[in-house]
Amino acid sequence: MSFPRYPEYKNSGVEWLEEVPTSWEISRLGFEAWVRARLGWKGLKAEEYLDEGVIFLATPNIKGAEIDFQNVNYISDERYDESPEIKLSVGDVLLAKDGSTLGTVNVVKALPGPTTVNSSIAVITPFASMTGRFLRYIFNSSFMEQMIQKTKGGMGVPHLFQSDLNKFYIPVPPIDDQEAVTAFLDLETSKIDALVADQEKLIALLQEKRQAVISHAVTKGLDPDVPMKDSGVEWLGEVPGHWEVCALRRVIAAIEQGWSPECYAREAEEQEWGVLKAGCLNGGNFRPSENKALPPELCPEEAYEVRAGDVLMSRASGSPELVGSTALVKATRERLMLSDKIFRLKLKEFVNTAFFVAALNSRPLRIQIENALSGGNGMANNLPQSSLLTFAMAVPTLAEQATITVFLDQETAKLDILMAEARTAITLLQERRTALISAAVTGQIDVRGIAPRDVS
Repeated sequence: MSFPRYPEYKNSGVEWLEEVPTSWEISRLGFEAWVRARLGWKGLKAEEYLDEGVIFLATPNIKGAEIDFQNVNYISDERYDESPEIKLSVGDVLLAKDGSTLGTVNVVKALPGPTTVNSSIAVITPFASMTGRFLRYIFNSSFMEQMIQKTKGGMGVPHLFQSDLNKFYIPVPPIDDQEAVTAFLDLETSKIDALVADQEKLIALLQEKRQAVISHAVTKGLDPDVPMKDSGVEWLGEVPGHWEVCALRRVIAAIEQGWSPECYAREAEEQEWGVLKAGCLNGGNFRPSENKALPPELCPEEAYEVRAGDVLMSRASGSPELVGSTALVKATRERLMLSDKIFRLKLKEFVNTAFFVAALNSRPLRIQIENALSGGNGMANNLPQSSLLTFAMAVPTLAEQATITVFLDQETAKLDILMAEARTAITLLQERRTALISAAVTGQIDVRGIAPRDVS
């Protein structure tokens, strides 16, 4: 759908804004809002969190469409009173200003009680000339691309400073225009968000299907008429009668663990040595780009260099669901080393590496990994070698293993194509969302005469 433009425009004098409607003003954020991005707590530690008290928001609490006031930490009234400048009010805009979450934004529509934020969130209180809802959409527009270019921080960590926020130029339409824009965008973005949610549900269903196909193939085989037997293992159930059920200690010939020196917070250049991050194995796919550059003053441990054909497993992660992710290295660049959060598994001669990787990523093995992490040996999302070696799997003949891996390659490829198409659709929808927001908050389209109920 095409939208009308304002009758007249003027040069904004700001590169990222270009022309704006003649009735709009251009100002700096610090002139239109009270910005507090130098937030700090005098030695506040996690041990001080309470079961109830003043709500203490963190970045995960502002990620959704609405602020999450339920899954929060609490601090004491005394602590709350130490920082009166960050006592939240309705209309405040909350902006994540650090690291990978930089740019996450939300607006306080209601407060269940006294609330404040941790030091990773900037609090922006609009003055009378600006509404919080309109300002939130500014931060959801291509405006953030300009802001991120201004980020600074040691060791490559992006960070928005208060001085950068205060002096950044923003459009200031009349309040009536702001309200028209936000009403329009509330409706249009909700439509786009619903389409994105549909694609995300489709991806989840396809992932479940993929997992089911793999799990069935590596525990039941491909012949529906083959005689079955009880595996004796709850998580495996019945398996083909001629398959061998054994612990992984019978399958794994050796386990090697890498080295995690202090590295640069960036990917290694082509001729540099890099240390792989545990995330290089997420989803059962090997991604060599997930590495950190080794400082030149440190000598690489060449014995830990990763090679094509290696079977790698994540043994530790901040997210329990990622522990145990296993991948076959089909190709890799040179000069990449294992970290100590990654196992390199060497298999015995009767095991096909691709079949083994499929089995390790199947549901029966995932259940065993999850049980190990929830027990006393698997503290801090860490999978010990001793636990890994006790896991059970069903092993067919080498010929069957090869047949099963060919089948899985074909079937998972079909599902992967469908998931890639869904992800592409999400990317296009998100680009459309950002473009629509950017056009509306900069006045490139005139939505004043469009009642939300008439927009289609």
